[in-house]
Amino acid sequence: MDSNKLMALLPDIAAFMTVVEAGSFTAASQRLGMTPSGVSRQVSRLEAALKADLLERTTRKQVTTDTGKVVYEFSKKIMESASDIANIASQEGGEAVGELRISAPKAFSRHILEPLMLPFLERYPKTKLRLLVSDEFIDPFGHNLDIVFELTHFPRENLVAKTLGDIKAVLCASKSYLQNNGIPFHPNNLLNHDCLYLNEQPNDNVWLFSKGDEDVKVQVDGRYSVNHSEMRLNAVKSGMGIGIFPEFVVEKALKQGDVLQVLPDWNINSRYQGEIVMQFPQSKFMPVRRRAFIDYMVEAMKPVKRDP
Repeated sequence: MDSNKLMALLPDIAAFMTVVEAGSFTAASQRLGMTPSGVSRQVSRLEAALKADLLERTTRKQVTTDTGKVVYEFSKKIMESASDIANIASQEGGEAVGELRISAPKAFSRHILEPLMLPFLERYPKTKLRLLVSDEFIDPFGHNLDIVFELTHFPRENLVAKTLGDIKAVLCASKSYLQNNGIPFHPNNLLNHDCLYLNEQPNDNVWLFSKGDEDVKVQVDGRYSVNHSEMRLNAVKSGMGIGIFPEFVVEKALKQGDVLQVLPDWNINSRYQGEIVMQFPQSKFMPVRRRAFIDYMVEAMKPVKRDP
């Protein structure tokens, strides 16, 4: 294929990538500001040029073919190279300028990121921050993100990962609840207690504990579940039961005695804990604004790091 034909296919390659990452033509069209039929025509044009089916279309979803998966991986490299080209100019100025797009989990954003964002903007007055708050992982390529934060022990392999610290999960209850219902001394005791959990996923009420060589899995139950950490904490403070929280959510409540830690000798293995990982696409020519933000977060998050 000659270079002119290849250049003409670049918009179609971008459209194909977006469909794969968004999961449907409709979702891709919303990201691209086009109609679903327009996106479909672009993908069909790319398939015709490559003489290969890239997507298997059904009435409900699109499935990437084996050939499509290979094309997608090469397409990502093309887009990453295009991003490097766009970033060269910002390198030359040596000043943090422009927009940074960031995604992070809700509770982490509220308790950890929010106090750090305005000072960053004050330090770098020519930058803009666009923070997308979601507990779901958001692909940085499909959403044109600079930085993605996760609490995890397993960073994404296709992204550069920088660990900023670690967060433990903490089991808590109010003093009044424990006085009225007794103190659990083993995870199995939780079967006789009201427990508050997210109820976002089918196994959110399955709590995993470990201590030494002992691993315990408990399917808890309770009268109240809510996928908002502060609402859940307020319910625990009111004596509604026992809940799991990231330690940064309950740190103040523990210090003030509003809640007490339950089963402190047990490790809790849940979605509420893990390493604080800052992830971003690989780039030979990283924009100054992204480098400034990364360095700023590394410095600002030092107090979060725990001694082993």
